[in-house]
Amino acid sequence: MKSLFNISKWSPPRILVTGFALIILTGALLLSMPFASQTGTRLRFVDALFTATSATCVTGLVVVDTGSYFSIAGQLIIMTLIQIGGLGFMTMATLFAIVIRKRISLRERLILQEAMNQTSMEGIVRLIRKVIFYSLAIELIGATLFSIRWSFDMPLGQAIYFGVFHAVSLFNNAGFDLFGRFGVPFVSLTGYVSDPVINITAMLLIILGGLGFIVMSDLMEFRKNKRLSLHSKVVLSMTAALIAVGTIVIFIFEFSNKDTLGQLNLGGKVLAAFFQSVTPRTAGANTLDIPSLRQATQFFTIILMFIGASPGSTGGGIKTTTFTTLIGAVIAMIRGKEDIVLFNFRLARERIFKALTITLLSLALVVLVTMVLSTTEDKAFIKILFETTSAFGTVGLTLGITPELSAIGKIIISLTMFCGRLGPLTLAYALGPRAEKELYRHPEGKIIIG
Repeated sequence: MKSLFNISKWSPPRILVTGFALIILTGALLLSMPFASQTGTRLRFVDALFTATSATCVTGLVVVDTGSYFSIAGQLIIMTLIQIGGLGFMTMATLFAIVIRKRISLRERLILQEAMNQTSMEGIVRLIRKVIFYSLAIELIGATLFSIRWSFDMPLGQAIYFGVFHAVSLFNNAGFDLFGRFGVPFVSLTGYVSDPVINITAMLLIILGGLGFIVMSDLMEFRKNKRLSLHSKVVLSMTAALIAVGTIVIFIFEFSNKDTLGQLNLGGKVLAAFFQSVTPRTAGANTLDIPSLRQATQFFTIILMFIGASPGSTGGGIKTTTFTTLIGAVIAMIRGKEDIVLFNFRLARERIFKALTITLLSLALVVLVTMVLSTTEDKAFIKILFETTSAFGTVGLTLGITPELSAIGKIIISLTMFCGRLGPLTLAYALGPRAEKELYRHPEGKIIIG
C-alpha cells in the first residue's frame, strides 16, 4: 500500500496512466466553465469529461458539436488537449525540459521509453526531439495548405484558424472539426467530399500521424542510411495493404449506394472511397455520411478501426504490427513452420505472445463494453458495436448515437477511449502487481488444439 502513494516507486505505466487521467480531469474542469461555451452556460460535467477524454485520447467522439457549442477559448482548450494527447504528455514535458535546458533523468527516460513503446532507452531523447520537430513541421505544412484552400470560402483570419485547428486535429488522428458553426452540426468534412486539396491534405496528415514517429524518423534518414528497419517495413507494407484493400472494398460495397458514392462521378467515388479507407486508421474525420453506409461497409469499417494505426503513433487500435504478427502466425502454422519470418527476419516468441495478449485483451474489452451498452442503451446492436470499437480504436467515427448516450453510457465510452489510448496491456501493467521472476518452471503438458 505504501508504494501506491510513493510516486518515486511507481512503474512507468502507472505514471503514464495517472498523468493522462490528471490531464483529462483538468481539461474537463476547464471545458465545464462558462467561458468555454458560446452561450456562457456551463456544460454538464459528464459531457465536459467525455469531451476532454475524447480530445486527450485523440478520438473525436463528441456529445456536443465543437464548432457551434464551444467558444474560441473552449476550442483552443480542446486543440491543446489534442496536441498533448497525440504527442503524449511526457513528450510535451520533455520539450519543456529541453527549452529550459533541464537534464532528463534516468527515470524520465524509462517513462519516455514506455510512452513511445520502445524496447530500449538508447537514443530516446534524440527520438523525442525528432518527434517534436517532425510533428510541428507537418502540422505547419498542413495548416498552410488548409488555410490557402479555405481562404477562398471564408475570411483569411478564419481560414488560418480553421487550418491550424484541423491540421492539429487530423495529424493527431483526433477527428474534431469546426464546421458545425455554419449551421449543420456534426458534418465533419462531408462538404468537401470531392475537393482534392482538402482530401489529399487530410489523408496525408492522417497517414503520417498514424505511421508512428519511429517510421517517420526512418523515412527522413533513408537517404543517408539507405535502409529501413524491420519495424518500418512491416508498418509501411501493412498500412499500404490495409488502405488499398479498404479502398477497393468500400468502392465495391458503396458504388451504387445513392446516399454515399452513388451520387458522385467516377473520380469522386475513388477519392471518397480512398478517404473512407484512410480515416478508420483512427482519424475520425469523414467525407461520407457514416450512418448512410451499407451495413456491410459499416462492419468492414469496424474491422479497420479495431486494427488501427501503428505503434508510437498518435493512433489507437491493436496496431498494424500486432495484426501483421497474427497473420504471420496463421501463415506459419498453415505451412508447418515453427517461426514467423518477416522480410527475412524471425520474430521472437515474446513478440508473438505480446501480440496475442494485446489482441485478446482488446477483443475482450470491446465485447464487454458492447454487452454492457446493449443493456444501458436502447440502440441497434451494429450501432453500439461501431461506437465501442470507435472509442477503443480512438477513431471518432460514429453512427450518430454519441449525443444520445445516457450518462452511464458516456462514462463507459470515456473509459473505453482511455483504455484504447493507453492500451489494455499498459493498463494491466499499471494496475497489476509488480512482476516477479519465476524460480521454477512447470513440466510441459499437451492439450489438443482445434
